[in-house]
Amino acid sequence: MEVPNLQILIDGCLKDDRDSQKQIYDLYKDAMYSVCFRICGNYDDAKDALQEGFIEVFRCIDAFRAESSLGAWIKTIMVRRAIRKLKKLRFEEISINLQEPVEFDSEISGDELHKAILMLDEGYRSVFVLYEVEGYSHREISIMLKISEGTSKSQLHYAKKKLQSILQKIYGYERY
Repeated sequence: MEVPNLQILIDGCLKDDRDSQKQIYDLYKDAMYSVCFRICGNYDDAKDALQEGFIEVFRCIDAFRAESSLGAWIKTIMVRRAIRKLKKLRFEEISINLQEPVEFDSEISGDELHKAILMLDEGYRSVFVLYEVEGYSHREISIMLKISEGTSKSQLHYAKKKLQSILQKIYGYERY
């Protein structure tokens, strides 16, 4: 499959060309759905976030400045849309030792970890996914979720502890 010239597609989108929009959608839909699903944790909210995100992409394509890749720009929009889909993020101030590392068994499969992540409360899951999967810093997460950096760090640590517990209960892992 030949990779289309993105600048030509962007120019087409600026002219509301449906074919150009469809090609961009087809290029990025799978990766962006994956991002939305990891944050939202369910099919319906992820599909809604994806749809709303692409509407925003095409409505605001003139704001794309090529300071990053088109995919990175679209991903930022999708992450924000997915976060908005989360009804009520619950963040608790937790007193924990953040210096204590949380480790996972290298035998854990990606599928097992994915299922365990989906069992986390929305607030813990969103911070875990944004930090560990999507690579955002605690500062960026604090801005996106409107929480302090300390809360982001504690939520990540707590999410990892909960994941350990979930993996032990469901899959019987003894050592993490």
